[in-house]
Amino acid sequence: MKDTQILSTFQEGAPDPVGSARPRSLVFDACKLGVVLRSVLFVEAVVAVAALFGVLSALEWLNRFSLFTGGALPATLFWLIAACSLKKLLARLGGVAQQVAGVLLGALAGLYGCAVLSLVGWLDPAPWLASAASGALLAAVLVVALVLRARGQMPADTAARLGELQSRIRPHFLFNTLNTAIALVRAEPAKAETLLEDLSDLFRHALTERRKAVTLADEIALAQRYLAIEQVRFGERIEVEWALDPAASAAMLPPLLLQPLVENAVRHGVEPSAAGAQIRISTQRRGDMVVIKVTNTVPAGPGAPGQGEALANVRNRLKLLHDVQGQFQSGLRDGVYQVRIEVPV
Repeated sequence: MKDTQILSTFQEGAPDPVGSARPRSLVFDACKLGVVLRSVLFVEAVVAVAALFGVLSALEWLNRFSLFTGGALPATLFWLIAACSLKKLLARLGGVAQQVAGVLLGALAGLYGCAVLSLVGWLDPAPWLASAASGALLAAVLVVALVLRARGQMPADTAARLGELQSRIRPHFLFNTLNTAIALVRAEPAKAETLLEDLSDLFRHALTERRKAVTLADEIALAQRYLAIEQVRFGERIEVEWALDPAASAAMLPPLLLQPLVENAVRHGVEPSAAGAQIRISTQRRGDMVVIKVTNTVPAGPGAPGQGEALANVRNRLKLLHDVQGQFQSGLRDGVYQVRIEVPV
């Protein structure tokens, strides 16, 4: 092991050089399920309100709402499909150009919806100009809302990341690990070297990881390094079981998401118990979803405080990446605490 390895871990956390190239990205992503659901609900809400004008009865409103929906729903789906299909092309444009493109696609979607109603004979004459203007206006509102939502996520993502790092790199964990390594230096130098290498890798990932998402396989490897350190510290008090599905390895997670869950299992399961605890990490692919479970036995009596903050942090970061497709559940049952995560493949 190189003498400067641990020191370089902290040096590698320096910011990128000024002027480094940053790839352009989408200011709105119509391929996400959450965007699809919000867009459809928004347009239908606007249509429902618009159908109220000039009606004298609920039945008349329902007929008009059905007529408007017959054009608005296909137009909305047209806009979503077009924006999703052109995702790579839109990503090459600047932010303003992407927004303009979204509005123009909205005008085309309005014309498409008008054409659908005209072909079935529900509009005569067809209001082409009004349909294009309505589609462009609704698309503009949607694009602005999605852009503002994306911008709102940026500080939230930063705050979540800072909180996650603060909860992850606990000083007493570092000091305990170093003390364990010092105790092993003379008796078992090879084990002490392996322990320090795992610690170096752990901190390198924690301080230098800047990607928005990493694979589940990367997160598993990091959690294995962490548990390798803890197994040296706690010995027979910690029992770890892995049940990993290779088909789930490509699922994407926010970086440094799994390790805090494993750390919680050690902190609330192993540390308070003289007899130790069992920790089980499993992954399984079920169709288009991947299920991740982290469980640990819990000693009888009150647990150590502070677990809720770390879990809330994980839940928020998962929502930022996967929106409504990411599911997070946690709870204690029959002396076993379980965290269950579902993410799309």
